[in-house]
Amino acid sequence: MSASIYSNSQFTDSPYGLKLQRTITATGTTSITDIPAGIQRVYAIVIGGGGAGSTQTTGGGGGGGAGGYSAGWTYISNSVTVGTGGTGSSSAAAGANGSQSIYGMVMAGGGWGGQNGTGAGSGAGVLTPTSSSSTVSYTGAPAAGGGNVGYAGGAGGAGFSGGAGVSSGGGGGNATATGTITASSGARGLICGGGGAAGTVGVGTGGAGGTGDFYAGGTGSSGTGTGFGGGGGGAGFTSVGANGSANNGGNGGSGGGGGGGASTLGLAGSGGNGVVYIYY
Repeated sequence: MSASIYSNSQFTDSPYGLKLQRTITATGTTSITDIPAGIQRVYAIVIGGGGAGSTQTTGGGGGGGAGGYSAGWTYISNSVTVGTGGTGSSSAAAGANGSQSIYGMVMAGGGWGGQNGTGAGSGAGVLTPTSSSSTVSYTGAPAAGGGNVGYAGGAGGAGFSGGAGVSSGGGGGNATATGTITASSGARGLICGGGGAAGTVGVGTGGAGGTGDFYAGGTGSSGTGTGFGGGGGGAGFTSVGANGSANNGGNGGSGGGGGGGASTLGLAGSGGNGVVYIYY
């Protein structure tokens, strides 16, 4: 026997006594000038943009890391910044990082892009990562090393999945260009990293994007030859990750999902844009 709290019409995910008043998805910095007079503090949930996957000339690139998740009370502010997801590229280089989201004193970093090679991107904490290790979270939970579990998961190395976490790491791609290859998946989490890519003259299958608590990651592309093997996009906080297609990576889901890696100079998946929620 099972039961779900969501079947109760009186249940809400809102902080106790508060109501969701604003959902901001427009990227960049915008003004907020209509919070009623007398309200000095609000509760904010802030999610950064996901990192893009990477692609390689030979073999497969890594998936991008998930955008960070932070929440808490803050003074009111007349502006909000929503981070963009990293934009995927078909050039053999590191994937673009997602950018930070911030409202008041609540901030969340963007996910790290897939590495220039087969390594993946790490999940973000408060700040955008600069290596295969994640960053410290708003709770004070420490950064996680490459491939390790943490509040924000570390990046997956070549042939390895990323670390699970609230914001998970992407899956690593595969450098081997012959034989039957299956790339690694993005890790599970609330917001998830993208899957790695497999570029081979044999049968190549891209790794799936990480599956989140609310939405699924995209599936990897599979087929014979270097025109296949793109990784799936990671699940975002507000939507599914896109499937990999041919040798191209799937885009990360909106709300910080990491983009999937691409193989053999396919187009890597872009990270999902961030989002900010304001309650009072």
